[in-house]
Amino acid sequence: MPSGKKTATNSTKSTAAKSVALQVEGIGVPVEVRRHHAARRFTLRVSKTRRAVVVTVPPRARMDDAGTFLNKHIDWVRERLGSVPESVPFAPGSVVPLRGRPHRIAAIQAERGQPVVTVDEAAGAARLLVAGRPEHVPRRLKDWLLEQAKADLDQQVSFHAKALGVRVRRICLRDQQTRWGSCSAAGVLSFSWRLVLAPPFILDYVAAHEVAHILEMNHGPRFWKIVARAVPRLDEAKTWLRNEGSDLHRYGA
Repeated sequence: MPSGKKTATNSTKSTAAKSVALQVEGIGVPVEVRRHHAARRFTLRVSKTRRAVVVTVPPRARMDDAGTFLNKHIDWVRERLGSVPESVPFAPGSVVPLRGRPHRIAAIQAERGQPVVTVDEAAGAARLLVAGRPEHVPRRLKDWLLEQAKADLDQQVSFHAKALGVRVRRICLRDQQTRWGSCSAAGVLSFSWRLVLAPPFILDYVAAHEVAHILEMNHGPRFWKIVARAVPRLDEAKTWLRNEGSDLHRYGA
């Protein structure tokens, strides 16, 4: 089933919620059934960003039919799940990237005003020392990473906005699953905070990309000329995001 899509007949006339959970034994990941008004058949995919199975069904399909469809292709699901990297929690002992470099997380006792300390080590992974009890590490580290992402993006967005002579109204951080950044017609830029995990030239590329949209709200030739002038490693950054980007979503799950 290389396309991940199969056709199934839908006969019931009942209407249900847009999205429901489905319990399936033997795969160990969440299964989400999504009803879509335009769906004419059952489709199946494995989300690498959320490590979950998603079944899309017509609006009047029965849950029993969704379960049957999934079980029919359970071997295909297991094969795809086998190629999805395991999630890495923000917990002591875990190794996570920061600006492209691996860091090992540790919980320490420290002053309240300094929740995270980075320690650069010549050999092996650097360290992220998070103040407080181990159970507080995930929240405190994520809050700190959001602050770091905001600071990095503020700097690079300001740099590119000044170079292009445009005004950015506001920068928002989100945990977007399908895109790394976006630009509204009003000049509000949204970014994934996970860009701070990637090498700096990746964050710089996404910042330049969204600032360029203030001038060109499209992906035409003029837009890409603007981005290419701003980002020397444009092709390398696009390739990195295409090949490595989805891996950033497994951290902090």
